[in-house]
Amino acid sequence: MTHSLRVIVFAALVCVGVAGAPASGQRKPDPTTQLPAFDVMEKSIDDLQRAMADGKVTARQLVDIYLARIEAYDKRGPALNAVMAVNPGARAAADALDAERATKGPRGPLHGIPILVKDNYETIEMPTTAGSIALATMHPKRDAFQVQRLKAAGAIVLAKTTMHELAAGIVTVGSGFGQTKNPYDLGRNPGGSSGGTGAAVAANFAIAGMGSDTCGSIRNPASHNNLVGLRGTQGLSSRTGIVPLSTTQDIGGPIARGIDDLAILLDATVGPDVSDPSTEVAAGHIPRSYRAGLKADALKGARIGVIRNLFGTAPEDQEVTVILNRALDGMRKAGADVSDAVIPGLDDLLRDSSMIASDFKFDLSEYLAKVENPPVKSLGEILDRGLYHAALESTFRMRNAVDARDNEASRRARIKRVAIRQAVEAVIRENRYAALVYPTLRRRPSRIGEPQSGTTCQLSAHSGLPALAVPAGFTPDGVPVGMDLIGEAFTEQDLLSLGLGIEKLLNLRRPPFSTPALSDGKAPRLVTLVLDLAKSASVKPAPLRATLHLTYDEVTSRLQYSLNAEQSSAQRIGAIWIHAGTSEKPRAAKYRLFPEQERSGTLTLTAADREDLRKGEMLVRVYLAGQAGSAIDLQLTMKR
Repeated sequence: MTHSLRVIVFAALVCVGVAGAPASGQRKPDPTTQLPAFDVMEKSIDDLQRAMADGKVTARQLVDIYLARIEAYDKRGPALNAVMAVNPGARAAADALDAERATKGPRGPLHGIPILVKDNYETIEMPTTAGSIALATMHPKRDAFQVQRLKAAGAIVLAKTTMHELAAGIVTVGSGFGQTKNPYDLGRNPGGSSGGTGAAVAANFAIAGMGSDTCGSIRNPASHNNLVGLRGTQGLSSRTGIVPLSTTQDIGGPIARGIDDLAILLDATVGPDVSDPSTEVAAGHIPRSYRAGLKADALKGARIGVIRNLFGTAPEDQEVTVILNRALDGMRKAGADVSDAVIPGLDDLLRDSSMIASDFKFDLSEYLAKVENPPVKSLGEILDRGLYHAALESTFRMRNAVDARDNEASRRARIKRVAIRQAVEAVIRENRYAALVYPTLRRRPSRIGEPQSGTTCQLSAHSGLPALAVPAGFTPDGVPVGMDLIGEAFTEQDLLSLGLGIEKLLNLRRPPFSTPALSDGKAPRLVTLVLDLAKSASVKPAPLRATLHLTYDEVTSRLQYSLNAEQSSAQRIGAIWIHAGTSEKPRAAKYRLFPEQERSGTLTLTAADREDLRKGEMLVRVYLAGQAGSAIDLQLTMKR
């Protein structure tokens, strides 16, 4: 007869994670500061403003709370590696803004709000390395134009985030920091090139952040991290002070957990810049306030065109297609008029329409020539000195081989770019579409070390038209998937309103498992369970003299196990498995804990496993050699 025992798990006295060296410029929370009992998890900008207005928290305390989260999770625990450097002046800036609030009141919605910026934005307080060891000592003594605008609005630049080296890729790897992880699946990439901003905002390291998009570098991290991100119309926002990848295609913009916060950052950062002539085209196209113009009911009756040839046809693409079709069905039920849209000749137009290869080498050299005492002067020097991550070598060498900026390939690409824009806008106007929709990427985030396939970044980047990335759903194992909404030039207001309607309809925002709320400023402690198999009286002819030790780290989803048993008892055990389900309703065997050569090991629980464990539907079963069925069922119930 099977013996069933419900086990209560108790907290051990060992903190999660292993101590590691802080990132360059990274500061620990002030040990003399007592953190308030204020939970920043998933709060909006409005939530934080109300809390500061009500005296529940100060800007200085918000800085310390977010720094505590960075300390707990960026280089420890899940070790997201999303933060490049922490602003050493963040506390002083917060103190000044708290004093200003007390005497003059807040400047606006960003007053005292901690913000993250990608490490290709110049900042006075921190170096600007663009994720590269080649630029590790580069420290221009100015703020990028959009950083200036954020500070003027009262925002606090809390930290700079990691990015794919020199923005030349979409998985966020670089010689200046290594590899950034996706907080929803620590074995996968967070998107790129603004992957550090995406991972950090998802992990609640700050309220929101800034990225840049040359071909998907805002929208891909938004998709991979269950966020919203906007690539504006080319010229909507200034590129001054952003390390270039392609001045033809580069644009900076916000990444946030919700549309309202995204609109607040957009209000603060867009506008003309005399140092960037590209912003002249935005004159007369920027509303008084994107946030004030949001319409929550914009989705009802809106005509949405689905660009089916940007959906994948390979078997590996079908997972994302199913998720997007489900989201589109929800939009239809909510009153949107959703139909397939055809852009004639789109595949041919997109082919060879990128300007990155033509621009990069020359734009980088021109930028570095304007920097005082630059550590390097060209892409060629970076290659000659080996100052790059191995993953970037082929890309850098290919782009360094371009002889001239103005060549036959770039001339053809410029012609195609005009044609793409005309074709997209013609379809939108002729069919009275509010927006066109397609997957941000046709495939889920790739495993770390593997290339990322399935990007659809070109349509917006090569046409110069605005695209808003919004969450579309999750894969069965909990990995986020997003979709892009693209519109005519300078229709950001309409796209944001549609995004707000989709956000409220689908209600998909959820925080990642790997960065939960802190307790007393610290990450959750390891949870250890010791199961004494000898207490199972039903095991015949004699009790098993053995103990099974289980230690669970919820921020990495790793379960360590070890079996200590007398030799005679070990010989009697045929197998020990973890099953889904309960002793009353057991489900499939999932993980074998014994027999193993060392009688110990580590396994990583999936999203479904974590949910089963949370609900108390995970079961340890002991099977005896030569005996049918399980001899012992141990139901795991997580309680602290």
